[in-house]
Amino acid sequence: MFIKHLLLLATIMALPWLAYAADTKTPTKVMRPFDQKDLKGFSTWLKKTQGADPQNVFTLKDGVLRCGDEDMGYLATKDAYKDYHLKIEYLWGRKNPNDKNVRNSGVLLHGTGPDGSQNGVWKTSIECQLAQGCEGDLILIKGKKVDGESYPGSISSNTVVGEDGKTRWQTDGKKTIYSGKQLWWSKHQAFFKELIDTRGSNDVASPLGEWTKVECVCKGAKITIKINGVTVNECFDANPAAGQILLQSEGHEVFFRNMEIRPLE
Repeated sequence: MFIKHLLLLATIMALPWLAYAADTKTPTKVMRPFDQKDLKGFSTWLKKTQGADPQNVFTLKDGVLRCGDEDMGYLATKDAYKDYHLKIEYLWGRKNPNDKNVRNSGVLLHGTGPDGSQNGVWKTSIECQLAQGCEGDLILIKGKKVDGESYPGSISSNTVVGEDGKTRWQTDGKKTIYSGKQLWWSKHQAFFKELIDTRGSNDVASPLGEWTKVECVCKGAKITIKINGVTVNECFDANPAAGQILLQSEGHEVFFRNMEIRPLE
């Protein structure tokens, strides 16, 4: 009997979603993490250091967070969340003279499991893409569980196939299950060439030099994405369905402000 109890305990500890269960918060009031004078409510993960931030890639000043281009990684809330409405704004920073592809960053939802477990950079999560022309795309990032096994994550969405053969979200579309590839937002331009500072013909993100508003409504296993107030993407049956909120540093300077973690209405 004692051995059975040990085996059960070991199994429970190996499940990352249960590891967060006791610490996962459902907001009961509006939380504004950037109103603090420091980043004590966050942790960092960077590829070069495997954690620490000696170059100050992430800095907070006057309520504005800078995510620098010095390294790849993320700033993560120390707390995990479920059933919440995230609001945040972003603005692209300086242009790297070597950049050829679109500026890239993202808001990663439901961060789960070990840091850096996906290629030494990311962790299991569901990314709301912020790359130019791709704002609102959803990507399941599959890292590993604490036991080293791949996390069995997936998301589902109602989709249609565009003229380029790519699936996009559409409310009356066919149910499609994603376990890694990118779920394009509803009006993602067909054959869009991801070149620096280009825009898709249907983009609802603000022009370069202006702030763009992003909303991620996470209700149970459903995620709804809004860009500047326009609903652009949606998924359901999300696994994971709770976890940390991560802000990416992906080789391009970007600023974030007005981060709010709100209760669902």
